[in-house]
Amino acid sequence: MTRLRVALAPLAELDLDSPVAFAALDRQGQVREHGRSSLRALGQGARNLSVECFLHPRDSLLTRLELPLLPAAKITAAVTCAAQALMLGASEHMQVAHSPRGADGQVQIAWLDRQSLARLGQLLHQAGLKLRGLYPAAYALPVLAGPVACIEDGHLLLRHGPQQAEVQPLQEQALEEWLMTMGPGLHWIGAAPPQASITPLADIHRWTGSAPGWGLHAGLSRNTAGRGGWGRAAALCAMAVAVWVVGLNLYAAREAAQGQRLKAQMSQRVKQAFPDLPVVLNPLQQARQQIAARQDGTATDPSQRFVSLMQQAGSAMPFMSGNAQALVFENGELRLELVPDAPKAAAEDDWKGPLVQAGIDVVAVDQGWTLRMAQAGQATPEDTAEDDDE
Repeated sequence: MTRLRVALAPLAELDLDSPVAFAALDRQGQVREHGRSSLRALGQGARNLSVECFLHPRDSLLTRLELPLLPAAKITAAVTCAAQALMLGASEHMQVAHSPRGADGQVQIAWLDRQSLARLGQLLHQAGLKLRGLYPAAYALPVLAGPVACIEDGHLLLRHGPQQAEVQPLQEQALEEWLMTMGPGLHWIGAAPPQASITPLADIHRWTGSAPGWGLHAGLSRNTAGRGGWGRAAALCAMAVAVWVVGLNLYAAREAAQGQRLKAQMSQRVKQAFPDLPVVLNPLQQARQQIAARQDGTATDPSQRFVSLMQQAGSAMPFMSGNAQALVFENGELRLELVPDAPKAAAEDDWKGPLVQAGIDVVAVDQGWTLRMAQAGQATPEDTAEDDDE
């Protein structure tokens, strides 16, 4: 099967009749025919012929970036973010392609504006050619043991390996300095500079390079399908929603942890300010009650009564721990309110015995319990037992 390769003219000047260089390769990758023609003439030879296109050096925007070890699904997002700083135009108008991450952490990146890419697709369709791959100019060069270089239209093309290549504007002084830094093993296609360490190659070898496993043609395929734009938009929306949900969960967890820390600090400060409190359930409300009692001058007897009720409730009502929503001390009565849906101990449970023996009445209310000191005239179970003995 014959493969057709075409070196495109600059995309801004390209039309069906623009002269382009081409080469036909056999199954072994050897050049069977090469020369210059036009897209129209190449398409007339065989309809729907698959073609590998190589961009003109001026359109070959190519660089390398070093990325950390990332999951394959995240490399594309990282490459897109990194490439935005290198683009002159808006990133949403660019088609970005990249190679897999190499063992050295390097990722090859190329980009092309989508308008030029779409126009190229229209020209190939009009010529009756089917695009098989679209690559920067340097990927037409062969892959050898050392780097392979050539000069094309004022640009230096350099192929390092299956995935790595370079396209640089040619500057004579910079070229001489670059050649001095290159060690032995450099292969040169075409008229080579006078360097002893350069291995010359025939000009026909500029077509025999193996195509990389990535290219800019993927964007053209999605545009041709007519659904790639919506699919990409949906994928980006889904990614944005996922990032938002993860961020919201992290924020909620951080706020909850901070709330717990603040509550613990408040409880500790209330305990330090009011050491008579046997237990701190609601630090803010208990602190307000203590301050109010001291301000109205009734702190002596009510506070002692409050302390006594709290001590007895803390020892006899362990089920209130973690379930108290409010604690109110008014008129000598301590009202404990439960949080909604908290289990409420039954009135006949034996936990009331120690409270009754201590002279404390326990009354069940809708949202919890009310504790108050028993009246002086009321008889406790101990008093009743003593009267029976007499």
